[in-house]
Amino acid sequence: MSEYSDFADWPESGFPGIAINPETLLSEVVDAEQCEAALRATDDAAAQVFVLLAKGENSKAAELIAEARLAEPGSLPLRILEADLSAAVHENERAIRRLRNLSAEFGGSEMAAVIRQHLGKAYFRAGQYQAAANSFSTALELRVAAGAAAPLIYSSTVALQRAREMAERAESVA
Repeated sequence: MSEYSDFADWPESGFPGIAINPETLLSEVVDAEQCEAALRATDDAAAQVFVLLAKGENSKAAELIAEARLAEPGSLPLRILEADLSAAVHENERAIRRLRNLSAEFGGSEMAAVIRQHLGKAYFRAGQYQAAANSFSTALELRVAAGAAAPLIYSSTVALQRAREMAERAESVA
């Protein structure tokens, strides 16, 4: 049995009703009613895409990203979610490449930690656990240095712990 036996221990995703599975590091809907109510209350395209990805509705997410990027071509949240979509449809190398490019472009910005967190998730999905751990470690350091909110620090800590655990497993099998 997992040490994360109920949703209360799952890191927050930043959107009501969605949390991060501490074993897969994927965002999942944990309270459908809360999620739908929050979704009805927003017209933010990035939030809508995030929910669609959490639900596994990748085709709908792709359509919405395409429409939203036409209206906001430089939107960093949409660019990050576009990379997440690539990972969701098993285009891991594309996701990693996009996020590495964003990391280089926005490395010194306040969004650097968010990008590094998403990059870590892309590496994790690709089975590159040591690279994931390195990226999560950087995200955690940036978040702590910036005095980020506790849920963000917790999310990075859980992800780093899981990536290290998987890297050790992979090493012991090799």
